[in-house]
Order: sequence, then C-alpha cells, then structure tokens
Amino acid sequence: MSASVLAAAGPAVAPARSDRRRRFAERTERVAAVAAEHSARSDTESTFPAEALAELRHTGLLGLMVPSTYGGLDGDIADMVQVSMDLGRADMSVAMIFAMHCQQVAAVVRHARPALRDRLLPEIAGGRRYLASVTTEAGTGGHLLSAQSPLEASDCDLVIDRFAPVVTGGAYADGYLITMLAPNAASPAEVSLVYADRQDLDVTVKGDWQALGMRASHSLPLQLTGRVPADRTIGEEGDFRTVMTSTFAPMAHLGWSAAWLGTAAGALSRVLRLLRSPGGRARTDLHSELLLSRLSRARRRLDQVHALLTRTQTTVAETADLSRPAVQLQLNALKITASEECLRAVDDLIDAVGMRHGYLKGSPTRLEQALRDLRSAALNYHNDRLDLVDGKLALLDPEVTFV
Repeated sequence: MSASVLAAAGPAVAPARSDRRRRFAERTERVAAVAAEHSARSDTESTFPAEALAELRHTGLLGLMVPSTYGGLDGDIADMVQVSMDLGRADMSVAMIFAMHCQQVAAVVRHARPALRDRLLPEIAGGRRYLASVTTEAGTGGHLLSAQSPLEASDCDLVIDRFAPVVTGGAYADGYLITMLAPNAASPAEVSLVYADRQDLDVTVKGDWQALGMRASHSLPLQLTGRVPADRTIGEEGDFRTVMTSTFAPMAHLGWSAAWLGTAAGALSRVLRLLRSPGGRARTDLHSELLLSRLSRARRRLDQVHALLTRTQTTVAETADLSRPAVQLQLNALKITASEECLRAVDDLIDAVGMRHGYLKGSPTRLEQALRDLRSAALNYHNDRLDLVDGKLALLDPEVTFV
C-alpha cells in the first residue's frame, strides 16, 4: 500500500467533503456529549470512560480510518485530527484514547498482511475492536525503537510474554499492537510489531493509575502472555522502525496535538462564555488591560499551534518519504510546540480569571482539570528526548530546508 493511506484510508479524492465533515461532526457531537457528562466522575475516580467508548463503538467512529471496502468510514488524517480536537474540548482522555486507537488502525491498514487486514478491519469498522498500544517497556527509557522482551517463535506461532508499565485503556481493549524484540534478533534495535486479539492473551493488571491528570486514560501497567499465529506481525519482522517513521510517529504527533489543542481551545471557549455572561459582565471589568492582554496571549498561542498542526497535517498527507530530516523536524516541532503552548495558554487563563474560576475545582471553566491533563503532554514521549533527536536531524539539514 502507498504512503497515501495516511492521507486517505480509502479514495484519494472525497467528492463531498462538506457532507463527510457534517456526518463525522454529528457522530463526534454524540460522543463528546457522553464524554462531557461523565468527565468529572471519571477524573475524580480515575476510571476509564467506558460510556464514551460505547458511544465510539455505536457511532462507528472506531472505524473512522478503516476503508469503506471493509465497512469503515473512509476517514483520512484531516478527519482524525478534527475529531480528536473536538473530543478534546469535552475530555482530553477520551480524545487521546481515540487518537491512539486511530494510530493503531492506520498501522493495520498500511502494514498488516492481507489476511489479517481482511479479518480485523471489518471488526474495527463494526465497533467490535478497540485497539490499544503496547510500546512502553521497563528498562528502555521510553526509547520505542529498542526492545528487551523477546518474541519467541514456536511452530507456526509467536509466543508473547510482555510487561508494559503504561498502556492507555489497555484493560478495556479488544486487541493490542505490541512491540517486542524480533525472534533471533541480533541487536535490541530489531523490533517487531505484532497484533494480538485479547482472546489470545492472558491480560493481568499489575498496578494502579493514580495520576495528576489524564486520570480517565486509565493507563495501567499490564502483563500480557499468550500465543498468536505468525502472520500477526505488522510490517516486516524486526523492522518496526519503518512502521514508526511512516505511520506511528506522524499519527501520534498529529493526533496528540489535536487532542491538546482541543482541550486548550475548549478551556478558552468556556472562559470567554463565562466572561460574556450577564454574571461575568457584572463581576469583571472587560476593559481591563491585564485581562485583555492575557486573553490575547492565550488565543495567540492556540492560533500558532493550529497553524503548525494544519501545515504538518498537509505535509504528512502530501509527502511520500516521511523519513526526510525536514519532515521529521516539523513533526517533532508540532509535538513539542503543542505540548508547551497549550499548557501555557491554560496557565494564562488561570491568571486571567483568578482563584475561583481558575484554580479551584467545580468551576464551569474546568481550567483546573485542563491544566492537570495538559501537564502530561510534554511527558508523553518526553520533549527532552525529541530535542536530542532534533539536534541530530538539524545537522543532517545544513541548508535548513522547510516542507
């Protein structure tokens, strides 16, 4: 399959783009309403947003990136970004769960063997398969292109015995894409990506998830053991790097950034509605230069992120070789910029509205939760690690080209 699958998981040209957007918007609104209804409880109790997942299944949005030939919605990257952003306005955990599922689906569409695609994609399109990512591993320092847990080959099967310290939504997943050291690997860099149905695994929760933010993501540590047929490898054996560069990383940085931007945009929208309400006008001097400058700064940060997100989305959709240094630098710049500027925008808003509506729980602005959730963004594949990568990439592009 060509690189264009990231641009469109179906026809290259969508003749009724506005109708598609409207159709997806209606589905997204239904999921967002459910997510918003249960967001406070999920955050307080650190519980998975099961109701929102049920609505994602019911609306067919789990099949957004599945081609119509398999019963899916034929969505493309632009659709994934928009839906993730809209869900982020309601609940960042739900948006991240959705975006990461879409990342897994894109990998299956593009890199899985035909027999696995034919079996799995109709299940995803029908809402019967929510996919989780198992890429974290104790001892690798978060480096996704190396692995320690070996994937053993036995007869015609692959034997999985894998502990992962963080698996977003893993306790509720119907299937998993798992990174492991390839059979007979000569180095830790020979990493394979393998798909496993939940029914083929023993899945054991090995701890708790009591986090500062993103509490509804339910990112628990899991132990997964079992056997799967040998044709469940996604991509070539030992070549997860290709899957990462062409699919995993672009989908992650675009989807995460959209979720973060949606969260910050939702926070700004709620603040503006509060200030413009009759009660807000009575309590607040809307001509205050300090207030206006803080609102301006918050909005400017989000416009900058949106511009970079839109540009990077186009780059990924139109570029055949995503491994080029300039493309990788742009993708990493998006992730770093979105993670930092969305958090700063919400921090600006807390300063703008003060203690009652900024710092305390229970305000309709929900700034306190947005700040806690967005604090995770820089840690989600740590920005420091990406800065080191970018320094090396910059040395490979002495002409300083842009895409």
